[in-house]
Amino acid sequence: MRIYTKTGDAGDTALFDGTRVSKADPRVDAYGEVDELNAWLGLVRANAPGPDIDALLVHIQRDLFAMGALLADPRHRIADRVTKAALGEADIARLEQAIDIFEAELPVLRRFILPAGAVAGAMLHLARTVCRRAERRIVALGRDEVDPIAVTYMNRLSDLLFVMARLVNHRAGAPEAEW
Repeated sequence: MRIYTKTGDAGDTALFDGTRVSKADPRVDAYGEVDELNAWLGLVRANAPGPDIDALLVHIQRDLFAMGALLADPRHRIADRVTKAALGEADIARLEQAIDIFEAELPVLRRFILPAGAVAGAMLHLARTVCRRAERRIVALGRDEVDPIAVTYMNRLSDLLFVMARLVNHRAGAPEAEW
């Protein structure tokens, strides 16, 4: 497989069903935001957030590839046999379980906090904002254009990234600056 195909040189790209669309198409924009989030999570992982968080981030990165596949498939034709491109209620439950486990280790949040802290914690705060932007792009596609699981997953993921940021900072002894 070659890295360059020259098929996008005119500013368009192919979706999974073969449809050619502009690289500025809202669907392409949405999965591009998901791709950016995935890259930020890779940067978080490169900054040693802790083994439990790193392991969960690997799983989330795989989920984000599945999310990109779902978004690049406007006619919902990804074969059932492509299980790695599927997201479901169990994936959301996994995120919620992680939130509950991680929050148990944290002091109760009473006020808004400023995004900062240890390097990995600050990057998780940034990843959370990228996740929210990706969520907005997905929602902008319209209810009939995207599987509802995509919106729910991204909403829950942004919550988890916030909790992870707090946890990484807490473990590093970085105090939270309240607003």
